[in-house]
Amino acid sequence: MSLNKIPNFFIVGAPKSGTTALNHYLSAHPEIFVARKEMHHFGADLGFGSQFYRRDREAYLAEFDAWGGQACGGEASVWYLFSQQAAAEIKAFNPQAKIIIMLREPTTMIYSMYHQFCCDGNEHLPTFAEALMAEADRRAGRRIARQTYFSQGLRYRAIARFSEQVARYFEIFGREQVQVIIYDDFAADTAGTYRKTLEFLGLSASDIAMRFEEVNGSQTVRISALRSFLQDPLIRGTAIASRSWLPPAVFALLQKAGMKLCRLNARKQKYPPMAPGLQLSLQREFAPEVERLSALLDRDLTHWSRPKRSVSKPEKPECVMA
Repeated sequence: MSLNKIPNFFIVGAPKSGTTALNHYLSAHPEIFVARKEMHHFGADLGFGSQFYRRDREAYLAEFDAWGGQACGGEASVWYLFSQQAAAEIKAFNPQAKIIIMLREPTTMIYSMYHQFCCDGNEHLPTFAEALMAEADRRAGRRIARQTYFSQGLRYRAIARFSEQVARYFEIFGREQVQVIIYDDFAADTAGTYRKTLEFLGLSASDIAMRFEEVNGSQTVRISALRSFLQDPLIRGTAIASRSWLPPAVFALLQKAGMKLCRLNARKQKYPPMAPGLQLSLQREFAPEVERLSALLDRDLTHWSRPKRSVSKPEKPECVMA
C-alpha cells in the first residue's frame, strides 16, 4: 500500500447531519476519491453486532485501490464522532488527516435517527417517546431486539453530546485540521459550504460546476418481515462468513443483491412531526449542551433551544446492507 493511497480526510459524523449529501458531492469532484461509506474501520469501542461487516486493515485499505491520481482520498463513517477511540486511532493511522464534522440541532437529529433505525431494523419500539424512556434499560442491555445491530446508537441523548465529541477531535488533531459544518449552513447555502470544504481540503473551488440535487428524503419499509429477514444476525453473519470461501466477485454480487433488495423494500414517506410537548422538553434538556457547544465553536447556536413549530422535514433514513 503506497503512502499516497492512505486516506487523508475523514467525514466523521454526526449521523443525520448531511454527511451522505456531502459525501456524494465530494465524490463528484475530479480531484477527490471517496471510498465506500460507513466502513467504520476505526472506533474499537463501537459495538456493532456480528451481522455488521467491519473490515480488517487489509480489506479496509483495499477499498482505496481504485484511487487514481486524485489529490484527496477519504471516507465517511458517521459513528467515528460518537466513538471515544476513533479520533486517536485515526490520528495514529494518519497524523496529517483532515477531519470534517457535521452537526445538526440535537432534537431534530435524534428524532431523524430514531426513524432511520426503525427503517433499518435497529429500533423496534413503536414510538420515539418510548425509545427515549427505554434508554436506561438499554444501557443495562435490556429491551434490545434480535435485529439490533448497534445498541449503543439507541442511547439517543448520548449521540447528541456534541461538545465533548468535537472537543476530542480538536484536542487530538488541533483545530486547524478540523472543519465543523453546521447543518443549517449546509442546507441554506450548499454551494458555499461545498466551496469552503474544498478549500479546507486544499483544492481550488473555482471552475467547479456542481448540481446539488437532493440526496436524501424520508423513507419507511414496505415489508417489515423482509426487513427483519435481511437484518437477522444469523442471516447477516452467515453472509459475512461466506466471504472467506466465496470468490470475491461472487461475494460482491451477493452483497449488491442484498443492498438492492433493501432499496426495493424502501419507499419514500415523510414521518409525522414530533409531538410539540416532547420537542420542547428535549430542547430544554439539550439547552446546556447547546451552550457548551456554542462556547467551544465560538458561535451562538442557542436558537436551537428555542421552540419550533414542528420537525417535519428531516433527512432521509437509508436502509443499507453494510
